[in-house]
Amino acid sequence: MLKIRLKKLGRKRKACYRIIAIDSRSKRDGKAIEELGFYNPQNKYKQINTLKIEQRIKQGAQLTKTVQSLVDKNSN
Repeated sequence: MLKIRLKKLGRKRKACYRIIAIDSRSKRDGKAIEELGFYNPQNKYKQINTLKIEQRIKQGAQLTKTVQSLVDKNSN
């Protein structure tokens, strides 16, 4: 099953995340199938490619709760 989730980057207490499409059985920081966006919680900066996310959802991908909330906030 394909999931759209966060991949952790950066260092301790200064983390930033990439939004990726990955097989659900893979590790959190494993090799991504496709990168769909970026999120930095320190300054609340986010860059989300909603078109690619919608295409992946049509192919059967599922969003995690965190990514779902980021996408919802981005669309408002």
